Amino acid sequence: MSELRKLYNTACEAVQTAADAIEKASASADMAPLRAALDTAVAEATRCRSNLEAAQVRTQFKAISFKLAAPTTLGMSDKDLRGYSLIRAIRAASTGDWSQAELEREASDAVAKMVNRSPQGFFVPTDVLIEKRDLTKGVFVQGGALVETDLRAESFIDMLRNRMVVRQAGATVLSGLVGDVAIPRQTGGATAFWVAESGAPAETRQSVDQVALSPKTVGAFTDISRKLLLQSSIDVDRFVRSDLATVIALAIDLAALHGTGVANQPRGIASTAGIGVVIGGANGAVPSWAHVVGLETAVAIPNADVGSLAYITNARVRGRMKTTQKVATTDSVMLWETNVSPLNGYPAHVTNQVASDLTRGTGSGLSAIFFGNWADLIIGHWGTLDVLVDPYTGGAAGTVRVIALQDVDIVVRQPASFSAMLDAITT
Repeated sequence: MSELRKLYNTACEAVQTAADAIEKASASADMAPLRAALDTAVAEATRCRSNLEAAQVRTQFKAISFKLAAPTTLGMSDKDLRGYSLIRAIRAASTGDWSQAELEREASDAVAKMVNRSPQGFFVPTDVLIEKRDLTKGVFVQGGALVETDLRAESFIDMLRNRMVVRQAGATVLSGLVGDVAIPRQTGGATAFWVAESGAPAETRQSVDQVALSPKTVGAFTDISRKLLLQSSIDVDRFVRSDLATVIALAIDLAALHGTGVANQPRGIASTAGIGVVIGGANGAVPSWAHVVGLETAVAIPNADVGSLAYITNARVRGRMKTTQKVATTDSVMLWETNVSPLNGYPAHVTNQVASDLTRGTGSGLSAIFFGNWADLIIGHWGTLDVLVDPYTGGAAGTVRVIALQDVDIVVRQPASFSAMLDAITT
Protein backbone atom coordinates (compact mmCIF):
# COMPACT_ATOMS: atom_id res chain seq x y z
CA MET A 1 0.00 0.00 0.00
CA SER A 2 2.76 2.46 0.95
CA GLU A 3 4.56 1.79 -2.33
CA LEU A 4 1.39 2.46 -4.33
CA ARG A 5 0.81 5.69 -2.42
CA LYS A 6 4.41 6.74 -3.12
CA LEU A 7 3.94 6.07 -6.84
CA TYR A 8 0.73 8.09 -6.82
CA ASN A 9 2.40 11.02 -5.08
CA THR A 10 5.28 10.91 -7.57
CA ALA A 11 2.81 10.88 -10.47
CA CYS A 12 0.96 13.89 -9.00
CA GLU A 13 4.26 15.75 -8.73
CA ALA A 14 4.92 14.96 -12.39
CA VAL A 15 1.51 16.43 -13.29
CA GLN A 16 2.33 19.58 -11.35
CA THR A 17 5.74 19.86 -13.02
CA ALA A 18 4.19 19.48 -16.47
CA ALA A 19 1.51 22.06 -15.65
CA ASP A 20 4.16 24.49 -14.36
CA ALA A 21 6.15 24.06 -17.57
CA ILE A 22 3.12 25.08 -19.64
CA GLU A 23 2.43 28.07 -17.41
CA LYS A 24 6.04 29.28 -17.63
CA ALA A 25 6.40 28.71 -21.35
CA SER A 26 6.75 31.77 -23.53
CA ALA A 27 4.05 32.72 -26.01
CA SER A 28 6.27 31.64 -28.90
CA ALA A 29 7.06 28.22 -27.46
CA ASP A 30 5.85 25.02 -29.13
CA MET A 31 3.11 23.94 -26.75
CA ALA A 32 2.38 20.54 -28.38
CA PRO A 33 5.14 18.55 -26.61
CA LEU A 34 4.36 20.29 -23.31
CA ARG A 35 0.67 19.37 -23.54
CA ALA A 36 1.62 15.83 -24.55
CA ALA A 37 3.84 15.57 -21.47
CA LEU A 38 0.98 16.83 -19.31
CA ASP A 39 -1.46 14.33 -20.84
CA THR A 40 1.01 11.51 -20.20
CA ALA A 41 1.53 12.60 -16.61
CA VAL A 42 -2.22 12.86 -15.98
CA ALA A 43 -2.80 9.40 -17.47
CA GLU A 44 -0.10 7.95 -15.23
CA ALA A 45 -1.51 9.71 -12.16
CA THR A 46 -4.99 8.38 -12.99
CA ARG A 47 -3.62 4.85 -13.34
CA CYS A 48 -1.73 5.11 -10.04
CA ARG A 49 -4.82 6.45 -8.29
CA SER A 50 -6.93 3.55 -9.60
CA ASN A 51 -4.33 1.07 -8.34
CA LEU A 52 -4.25 2.79 -4.96
CA GLU A 53 -8.04 2.79 -4.64
CA ALA A 54 -8.17 -0.89 -5.60
CA ALA A 55 -5.53 -1.68 -2.99
CA GLN A 56 -7.50 0.21 -0.37
CA VAL A 57 -10.58 -1.88 -1.15
CA ARG A 58 -8.50 -5.05 -0.99
CA THR A 59 -7.20 -3.99 2.40
CA GLN A 60 -10.76 -3.42 3.62
CA PHE A 61 -11.72 -6.83 2.22
CA LYS A 62 -8.86 -8.53 4.03
CA ALA A 63 -9.91 -6.89 7.28
CA ILE A 64 -13.46 -8.15 6.80
CA SER A 65 -12.14 -11.59 5.87
CA PHE A 66 -10.11 -11.70 9.06
CA LYS A 67 -13.21 -10.97 11.12
CA LEU A 68 -15.20 -13.63 9.27
CA ALA A 69 -12.54 -16.30 9.31
CA ALA A 70 -12.90 -17.50 12.87
CA PRO A 71 -10.97 -20.78 13.15
CA THR A 72 -12.89 -23.96 13.94
CA THR A 73 -9.98 -25.90 15.39
CA LEU A 74 -10.25 -26.48 19.12
CA GLY A 75 -6.63 -26.12 20.14
CA MET A 76 -6.60 -29.68 21.44
CA SER A 77 -3.48 -30.85 23.24
CA ASP A 78 -1.14 -33.33 21.59
CA LYS A 79 -2.36 -35.96 24.02
CA ASP A 80 -6.01 -35.39 23.07
CA LEU A 81 -5.18 -35.33 19.37
CA ARG A 82 -3.38 -38.66 19.69
CA GLY A 83 -6.27 -40.03 21.70
CA TYR A 84 -9.02 -38.84 19.35
CA SER A 85 -10.51 -41.70 17.33
CA LEU A 86 -12.97 -41.23 14.50
CA ILE A 87 -13.71 -44.94 14.54
CA ARG A 88 -14.56 -44.79 18.24
CA ALA A 89 -16.92 -41.90 17.55
CA ILE A 90 -18.51 -43.88 14.69
CA ARG A 91 -19.09 -46.85 16.98
CA ALA A 92 -20.59 -44.59 19.63
CA ALA A 93 -22.85 -42.85 17.13
CA SER A 94 -24.02 -46.16 15.68
CA THR A 95 -25.00 -47.52 19.12
CA GLY A 96 -25.95 -44.27 20.84
CA ASP A 97 -23.57 -45.09 23.71
CA TRP A 98 -20.88 -42.42 24.08
CA SER A 99 -19.56 -43.65 27.42
CA GLN A 100 -16.41 -44.97 25.73
CA ALA A 101 -16.04 -41.92 23.49
CA GLU A 102 -16.19 -39.01 25.90
CA LEU A 103 -13.31 -37.14 24.25
CA GLU A 104 -14.96 -37.36 20.84
CA ARG A 105 -18.33 -36.25 22.23
CA GLU A 106 -16.75 -33.29 24.02
CA ALA A 107 -14.94 -32.29 20.82
CA SER A 108 -18.20 -32.40 18.86
CA ASP A 109 -20.01 -30.34 21.50
CA ALA A 110 -17.22 -27.77 21.51
CA VAL A 111 -17.35 -27.40 17.72
CA ALA A 112 -21.16 -27.13 17.84
CA LYS A 113 -20.87 -24.29 20.32
CA MET A 114 -18.24 -22.60 18.19
CA VAL A 115 -20.31 -22.71 14.96
CA ASN A 116 -23.57 -22.11 16.83
CA ARG A 117 -25.49 -25.04 15.36
CA SER A 118 -26.13 -28.71 16.04
CA PRO A 119 -24.63 -31.47 13.88
CA GLN A 120 -26.68 -34.00 11.96
CA GLY A 121 -24.43 -36.64 13.45
CA PHE A 122 -21.32 -35.39 15.20
CA PHE A 123 -18.73 -32.74 14.44
CA VAL A 124 -15.02 -33.46 14.19
CA PRO A 125 -12.28 -30.86 14.61
CA THR A 126 -11.24 -29.09 11.43
CA ASP A 127 -7.80 -30.69 11.40
CA VAL A 128 -9.32 -34.19 11.40
CA LEU A 129 -10.01 -34.67 7.75
CA ILE A 130 -12.34 -37.21 6.39
CA GLU A 131 -14.85 -40.68 -1.14
CA LYS A 132 -17.27 -42.98 -1.53
CA ARG A 133 -15.71 -46.41 -1.07
CA ASP A 134 -17.26 -49.51 0.50
CA LEU A 135 -14.86 -51.20 2.92
CA THR A 136 -15.52 -54.83 3.83
CA LYS A 137 -13.28 -57.48 5.34
CA GLY A 138 -14.35 -60.33 3.06
CA VAL A 139 -13.55 -58.70 -0.28
CA PHE A 140 -9.84 -58.09 -0.72
CA VAL A 141 -10.07 -54.87 -2.75
CA GLN A 142 -12.86 -53.49 -0.53
CA GLY A 143 -11.22 -53.81 2.87
CA GLY A 144 -10.03 -57.38 3.22
CA ALA A 145 -6.56 -56.19 2.23
CA LEU A 146 -6.44 -54.32 5.52
CA VAL A 147 -6.76 -57.31 7.85
CA GLU A 148 -3.79 -59.51 6.94
CA THR A 149 -1.93 -60.80 9.99
CA ASP A 150 1.47 -59.44 8.88
CA LEU A 151 0.17 -56.35 7.10
CA ARG A 152 2.81 -53.59 6.84
CA ALA A 153 0.73 -50.48 7.50
CA GLU A 154 3.63 -48.13 6.75
CA SER A 155 3.80 -49.58 3.21
CA PHE A 156 0.10 -49.04 2.43
CA ILE A 157 -0.34 -47.99 -1.20
CA ASP A 158 -2.87 -45.21 -1.67
CA MET A 159 -4.85 -44.84 -4.90
CA LEU A 160 -3.75 -42.31 -7.52
CA ARG A 161 -5.78 -39.12 -7.40
CA ASN A 162 -6.04 -35.77 -9.13
CA ARG A 163 -4.02 -32.99 -7.56
CA MET A 164 -5.76 -30.24 -5.60
CA VAL A 165 -4.29 -26.95 -6.81
CA VAL A 166 -6.51 -23.88 -6.33
CA ARG A 167 -5.35 -23.34 -2.75
CA GLN A 168 -1.78 -24.00 -3.80
CA ALA A 169 -2.23 -21.34 -6.48
CA GLY A 170 -3.31 -18.84 -3.83
CA ALA A 171 -7.09 -19.03 -3.45
CA THR A 172 -8.49 -17.12 -0.46
CA VAL A 173 -10.13 -19.37 2.14
CA LEU A 174 -12.63 -18.02 4.68
CA SER A 175 -13.40 -20.46 7.50
CA GLY A 176 -15.78 -20.42 10.41
CA LEU A 177 -18.54 -18.59 8.53
CA VAL A 178 -21.98 -18.28 10.11
CA GLY A 179 -25.02 -17.41 7.99
CA ASP A 180 -24.94 -15.95 4.48
CA VAL A 181 -22.03 -13.60 3.81
CA ALA A 182 -21.84 -10.43 1.68
CA ILE A 183 -18.45 -8.90 0.92
CA PRO A 184 -18.26 -5.32 -0.43
CA ARG A 185 -16.60 -4.82 -3.82
CA GLN A 186 -15.65 -1.57 -5.52
CA THR A 187 -16.96 -1.43 -9.08
CA GLY A 188 -16.10 2.13 -10.06
CA GLY A 189 -13.94 5.08 -9.02
CA ALA A 190 -14.24 8.84 -9.04
CA THR A 191 -13.92 10.79 -12.31
CA ALA A 192 -11.35 13.51 -13.01
CA PHE A 193 -12.31 16.69 -14.91
CA TRP A 194 -10.39 19.43 -16.66
CA VAL A 195 -11.70 22.77 -15.43
CA ALA A 196 -11.16 26.45 -16.12
CA GLU A 197 -9.14 28.60 -13.74
CA SER A 198 -12.23 29.56 -11.75
CA GLY A 199 -14.17 26.39 -12.43
CA ALA A 200 -14.90 23.41 -10.20
CA PRO A 201 -15.07 19.69 -11.02
CA ALA A 202 -18.40 17.90 -10.85
CA GLU A 203 -19.01 15.64 -7.88
CA THR A 204 -18.50 11.95 -8.54
CA ARG A 205 -18.46 8.97 -6.22
CA GLN A 206 -17.01 5.53 -6.03
CA SER A 207 -19.52 2.75 -6.68
CA VAL A 208 -19.69 -0.55 -4.83
CA ASP A 209 -21.69 -3.76 -4.87
CA GLN A 210 -21.50 -7.02 -2.94
CA VAL A 211 -20.14 -10.50 -3.50
CA ALA A 212 -22.45 -13.00 -1.81
CA LEU A 213 -21.68 -16.43 -0.41
CA SER A 214 -24.26 -18.90 0.86
CA PRO A 215 -23.59 -22.46 2.03
CA LYS A 216 -23.85 -25.39 -0.38
CA THR A 217 -23.32 -28.92 0.88
CA VAL A 218 -20.83 -31.42 -0.51
CA GLY A 219 -20.72 -34.93 0.91
CA ALA A 220 -19.28 -38.41 0.58
CA PHE A 221 -19.87 -41.72 2.27
CA THR A 222 -18.28 -45.11 2.83
CA ASP A 223 -19.69 -48.38 4.14
CA ILE A 224 -17.51 -50.09 6.75
CA SER A 225 -18.05 -53.61 8.02
CA ARG A 226 -18.17 -54.13 11.77
CA LYS A 227 -15.48 -56.82 11.52
CA LEU A 228 -13.19 -54.42 9.71
CA LEU A 229 -13.63 -51.84 12.47
CA LEU A 230 -12.79 -54.43 15.11
CA GLN A 231 -10.05 -56.49 13.42
CA SER A 232 -8.10 -54.29 11.03
CA SER A 233 -4.42 -54.01 11.88
CA ILE A 234 -3.92 -50.82 9.85
CA ASP A 235 -4.93 -47.43 11.18
CA VAL A 236 -8.46 -47.61 9.75
CA ASP A 237 -9.34 -44.46 11.65
CA ARG A 238 -6.77 -42.41 9.76
CA PHE A 239 -7.44 -44.22 6.48
CA VAL A 240 -11.20 -43.59 6.50
CA ARG A 241 -11.09 -39.94 7.53
CA SER A 242 -8.24 -39.17 5.12
CA ASP A 243 -10.06 -40.84 2.24
CA LEU A 244 -13.33 -39.01 2.89
CA ALA A 245 -11.58 -35.69 3.42
CA THR A 246 -9.55 -36.03 0.24
CA VAL A 247 -12.54 -36.73 -1.99
CA ILE A 248 -14.48 -33.81 -0.49
CA ALA A 249 -11.49 -31.51 -0.96
CA LEU A 250 -11.17 -32.68 -4.57
CA ALA A 251 -14.87 -31.95 -5.16
CA ILE A 252 -14.41 -28.40 -3.83
CA ASP A 253 -11.27 -27.94 -5.94
CA LEU A 254 -13.10 -29.12 -9.07
CA ALA A 255 -16.08 -26.86 -8.35
CA ALA A 256 -13.74 -23.87 -8.07
CA LEU A 257 -12.68 -24.47 -11.67
CA HIS A 258 -15.74 -25.97 -13.37
CA GLY A 259 -18.69 -25.63 -10.96
CA THR A 260 -21.87 -24.91 -12.93
CA GLY A 261 -23.70 -22.79 -10.37
CA VAL A 262 -26.80 -25.02 -10.80
CA ALA A 263 -27.93 -28.35 -9.32
CA ASN A 264 -26.65 -27.32 -5.88
CA GLN A 265 -23.11 -26.65 -7.15
CA PRO A 266 -21.10 -23.48 -6.54
CA ARG A 267 -20.21 -21.43 -9.63
CA GLY A 268 -16.62 -21.94 -10.73
CA ILE A 269 -14.34 -19.77 -12.84
CA ALA A 270 -15.27 -21.34 -16.21
CA SER A 271 -18.97 -20.53 -15.62
CA THR A 272 -18.43 -17.01 -14.26
CA ALA A 273 -19.63 -14.18 -16.49
CA GLY A 274 -17.10 -11.46 -17.16
CA ILE A 275 -13.86 -13.44 -17.16
CA GLY A 276 -11.49 -12.99 -20.09
CA VAL A 277 -12.03 -15.51 -22.87
CA VAL A 278 -9.42 -16.66 -25.38
CA ILE A 279 -10.97 -18.67 -28.22
CA GLY A 280 -8.70 -20.99 -30.16
CA GLY A 281 -10.98 -21.49 -33.15
CA ALA A 282 -14.40 -22.56 -34.35
CA ASN A 283 -13.55 -26.16 -33.50
CA GLY A 284 -10.74 -25.52 -31.03
CA ALA A 285 -7.03 -25.07 -31.64
CA VAL A 286 -3.66 -26.38 -30.56
CA PRO A 287 -2.44 -23.95 -27.85
CA SER A 288 0.12 -21.50 -29.19
CA TRP A 289 2.31 -18.75 -27.78
CA ALA A 290 -0.32 -16.24 -28.90
CA HIS A 291 -2.96 -18.03 -26.82
CA VAL A 292 -0.73 -18.13 -23.74
CA VAL A 293 0.06 -14.43 -23.99
CA GLY A 294 -3.59 -13.72 -24.81
CA LEU A 295 -4.66 -15.19 -21.46
CA GLU A 296 -2.27 -12.87 -19.65
CA THR A 297 -3.34 -9.88 -21.74
CA ALA A 298 -7.02 -10.50 -21.04
CA VAL A 299 -6.27 -10.04 -17.33
CA ALA A 300 -3.82 -7.17 -17.78
CA ILE A 301 -6.13 -4.95 -19.86
CA PRO A 302 -8.57 -4.36 -16.94
CA ASN A 303 -5.58 -3.80 -14.60
CA ALA A 304 -6.20 -7.11 -12.81
CA ASP A 305 -2.69 -8.53 -13.36
CA VAL A 306 -1.67 -8.27 -9.70
CA GLY A 307 -1.48 -10.70 -6.80
CA SER A 308 -1.13 -14.48 -7.04
CA LEU A 309 -0.84 -14.77 -10.81
CA ALA A 310 -0.49 -18.29 -12.23
CA TYR A 311 -1.71 -20.66 -14.92
CA ILE A 312 -3.63 -23.87 -14.15
CA THR A 313 -4.16 -26.60 -16.74
CA ASN A 314 -4.02 -30.38 -17.11
CA ALA A 315 -1.33 -32.90 -17.99
CA ARG A 316 -2.50 -33.18 -21.62
CA VAL A 317 -1.97 -29.48 -22.21
CA ARG A 318 1.41 -29.54 -20.51
CA GLY A 319 2.51 -32.48 -22.65
CA ARG A 320 1.45 -30.71 -25.85
CA MET A 321 3.13 -27.46 -24.82
CA LYS A 322 6.38 -29.23 -24.03
CA THR A 323 6.58 -30.30 -27.68
CA THR A 324 5.28 -27.07 -29.24
CA GLN A 325 7.72 -24.33 -30.25
CA LYS A 326 7.05 -20.73 -29.30
CA VAL A 327 7.81 -19.63 -32.84
CA ALA A 328 7.27 -22.38 -35.38
CA THR A 329 10.30 -23.46 -37.47
CA THR A 330 12.56 -20.69 -36.08
CA ASP A 331 12.67 -21.26 -32.34
CA SER A 332 13.86 -24.31 -30.42
CA VAL A 333 12.33 -22.96 -27.18
CA MET A 334 9.12 -24.74 -26.27
CA LEU A 335 5.97 -23.12 -24.87
CA TRP A 336 6.44 -24.97 -21.58
CA GLU A 337 9.93 -24.46 -20.22
CA THR A 338 11.76 -26.34 -17.48
CA ASN A 339 11.94 -23.89 -14.58
CA VAL A 340 9.88 -22.75 -11.61
CA SER A 341 7.93 -20.32 -13.84
CA PRO A 342 7.56 -22.52 -16.89
CA LEU A 343 4.76 -20.73 -18.75
CA ASN A 344 5.20 -17.14 -19.92
CA GLY A 345 7.28 -16.36 -16.85
CA TYR A 346 4.51 -17.33 -14.39
CA PRO A 347 3.99 -20.38 -12.15
CA ALA A 348 1.91 -23.10 -13.81
CA HIS A 349 0.02 -25.73 -11.82
CA VAL A 350 -1.02 -29.03 -13.36
CA THR A 351 -3.98 -31.16 -12.30
CA ASN A 352 -6.33 -33.48 -14.12
CA GLN A 353 -9.15 -31.72 -12.30
CA VAL A 354 -8.98 -29.34 -15.27
CA ALA A 355 -11.45 -30.57 -17.88
CA SER A 356 -10.23 -32.46 -20.95
CA ASP A 357 -13.69 -33.37 -22.34
CA LEU A 358 -14.89 -29.95 -23.53
CA THR A 359 -16.44 -29.29 -26.95
CA ARG A 360 -16.56 -26.42 -29.44
CA GLY A 361 -18.15 -26.70 -32.88
CA THR A 362 -17.21 -30.14 -34.14
CA GLY A 363 -14.21 -30.32 -31.82
CA SER A 364 -14.35 -32.65 -28.82
CA GLY A 365 -11.97 -33.83 -26.14
CA LEU A 366 -10.78 -30.25 -25.71
CA SER A 367 -8.95 -29.01 -22.63
CA ALA A 368 -9.03 -25.87 -20.50
CA ILE A 369 -6.26 -23.44 -19.57
CA PHE A 370 -6.84 -20.89 -16.79
CA PHE A 371 -4.85 -17.79 -15.87
CA GLY A 372 -5.46 -15.24 -13.19
CA ASN A 373 -4.98 -13.79 -9.75
CA TRP A 374 -6.01 -16.76 -7.65
CA ALA A 375 -6.30 -14.66 -4.51
CA ASP A 376 -9.54 -13.33 -6.05
CA LEU A 377 -11.04 -16.83 -5.87
CA ILE A 378 -12.83 -17.10 -2.52
CA ILE A 379 -13.69 -20.42 -0.88
CA GLY A 380 -15.94 -20.08 2.15
CA HIS A 381 -16.37 -22.79 4.78
CA TRP A 382 -19.26 -22.95 7.23
CA GLY A 383 -18.28 -24.82 10.35
CA THR A 384 -16.45 -28.10 10.02
CA LEU A 385 -17.07 -31.62 8.79
CA ASP A 386 -20.36 -33.07 9.97
CA VAL A 387 -20.21 -36.87 10.26
CA LEU A 388 -23.47 -38.80 10.18
CA VAL A 389 -23.39 -42.50 11.07
CA ASP A 390 -26.10 -44.74 9.59
CA PRO A 391 -26.16 -48.24 11.17
CA TYR A 392 -29.47 -49.18 9.50
CA THR A 393 -29.01 -49.09 5.68
CA GLY A 394 -26.49 -51.94 5.80
CA GLY A 395 -27.73 -53.38 9.05
CA ALA A 396 -28.58 -56.79 7.60
CA ALA A 397 -25.01 -57.15 6.37
CA GLY A 398 -23.53 -55.74 9.56
CA THR A 399 -22.07 -52.63 7.92
CA VAL A 400 -22.08 -49.06 9.14
CA ARG A 401 -22.45 -46.22 6.66
CA VAL A 402 -20.36 -43.14 7.45
CA ILE A 403 -21.46 -39.94 5.72
CA ALA A 404 -19.28 -36.82 5.75
CA LEU A 405 -20.82 -33.42 4.89
CA GLN A 406 -19.20 -30.00 4.46
CA ASP A 407 -20.93 -26.67 3.79
CA VAL A 408 -18.97 -24.48 1.37
CA ASP A 409 -19.41 -21.84 -1.31
CA ILE A 410 -17.12 -20.47 -4.01
CA VAL A 411 -17.17 -17.05 -5.61
CA VAL A 412 -14.94 -15.06 -7.96
CA ARG A 413 -14.41 -11.68 -6.29
CA GLN A 414 -13.31 -9.94 -9.52
CA PRO A 415 -14.22 -11.76 -12.77
CA ALA A 416 -11.68 -9.60 -14.64
CA SER A 417 -8.96 -11.25 -12.54
CA PHE A 418 -9.32 -14.46 -14.55
CA SER A 419 -9.16 -15.63 -18.15
CA ALA A 420 -9.69 -19.02 -19.74
CA MET A 421 -9.12 -20.91 -22.98
CA LEU A 422 -11.68 -23.71 -23.08
CA ASP A 423 -10.93 -25.28 -26.47
CA ALA A 424 -7.28 -26.41 -26.41
CA ILE A 425 -6.55 -29.36 -28.70
CA THR A 426 -3.98 -31.71 -27.18
CA THR A 427 -4.05 -34.73 -29.50
